[in-house]
Amino acid sequence: MSAIDDFLGLVAQLPGVERTDRTRWSQFDVRGQRFGYLWERTVTVGLKQTIAEQLALVGERPDVFEVQFTAYGFGWVVVHLEKVERDELAELVFEAWRLSAPAELVDERADRLPV
Repeated sequence: MSAIDDFLGLVAQLPGVERTDRTRWSQFDVRGQRFGYLWERTVTVGLKQTIAEQLALVGERPDVFEVQFTAYGFGWVVVHLEKVERDELAELVFEAWRLSAPAELVDERADRLPV
């Protein structure tokens, strides 16, 4: 299962990522576009997904994923890190980043998942 260090290690491999620490959470942006949140206290992350993916994840495994919110055509999910494997977390983080990153970064990275 995954931990906070797994999430941070995956995010660190993606280009253009900026972390901003707040009192109770950290937010992650790529070139000014938000794609994730980290709540260390609850060992959870919030990740941007498509609405279809949000509904599928929550519908299939509500003990692992929760609806965070829906905005601007995207569905954000809360991921309980201790209940998801690192390889699945890598896919979720990459997709969240890709939904927010500018085209040149997405083209540069291609389909290479963080490891």
